[in-house]
Amino acid sequence: MVAREADVSVATVSRVLNGKGPVRAETRERVLAAVAHLGYVPHSAARSLSTRRTMSIGVLLPDMHGEFFSELVRGIDLAARGAGYHLLVSGSHSDPTEAVAVLQALHGRVDGLILMTPALGGGASLRRSLPRRVPVVLLNDHGSGGGHDTLRIDNRLGARLAVDHLLGLGHREIAFISGPVDNSDALERLQGYRESMRAHGSPPQPRLELPGDFGEESGARAGEEIARLAARPTAIFAANDAMAIGCLAALRDRGLSVPADVSIVGFDDIPIARYLTPALTTVHVPIAELGRRAMGRLLETIEGPPDRPAVHAVIAPTLAIRASAIAAARVRELQKLQKQSRTKRRTSS
Repeated sequence: MVAREADVSVATVSRVLNGKGPVRAETRERVLAAVAHLGYVPHSAARSLSTRRTMSIGVLLPDMHGEFFSELVRGIDLAARGAGYHLLVSGSHSDPTEAVAVLQALHGRVDGLILMTPALGGGASLRRSLPRRVPVVLLNDHGSGGGHDTLRIDNRLGARLAVDHLLGLGHREIAFISGPVDNSDALERLQGYRESMRAHGSPPQPRLELPGDFGEESGARAGEEIARLAARPTAIFAANDAMAIGCLAALRDRGLSVPADVSIVGFDDIPIARYLTPALTTVHVPIAELGRRAMGRLLETIEGPPDRPAVHAVIAPTLAIRASAIAAARVRELQKLQKQSRTKRRTSS
């Protein structure tokens, strides 16, 4: 129908719609005009039979909740749509068994896979379950990649940037809110925190290392515990922004001010971080860019030579300095002024 309208061959229409093969600009414009005039929509199933592609990409994440994952999927989707692909997205809830079930469900339905596998010990079993001859990119995988492309964040560097910043502001009592104990990203951020503390002659204290699970509620629980401490730290480093936000809310509920009473630094730089009050100082991870780069790597593998070597890339985070962390001396000065103000009010009454 389109070929007849444009007065070209069916093969020429196919080349124009698939973006494959040489076509003169005048002919391409004629075909596209015919497509628009007829309201033609290419039949994806028929195209899949001819190209042996589904034009779909599977994305498997440990969770679907939170701004980090939505921003990551946004980056993947923008790159995928630009190349004519659609996404099939699923979460494993950090359960390796469920992740394997998702991979089995995606078998034969996608042209490539993007997997995030931060759970300790779960990555190896997942790699063994990957379908053969399907291109794969592993995000935040801390193994060798098993011959697949890998792309990960330098978590230890990011943690050191955060703690170095607080130490540079004069803080010596710095609490740390950790992520899940079975999560490799969380473990690396804990290692970075400890490395930075030791390097500055301030060995980490077990009482200041509080458990978390990357969720807001665990950050709030940690904030409540910190608020109850007799010797309260002057600064807090949370292993992700969600916990930093929960902690900030809990401290406020306890009558403490950020940063006047305690400074807070997070990790990830999710979009809401800059709009908090105060705006959150945090380790900046280019989340959407991470997704875009992962999709770019996958497309190179799908459309490139079969013997293309695996690429292993590490993204170095940076520090986004905002208002939630100030100098320890300034904290002490503000606390002194607050104490004087309270004393004055009691005296005048």
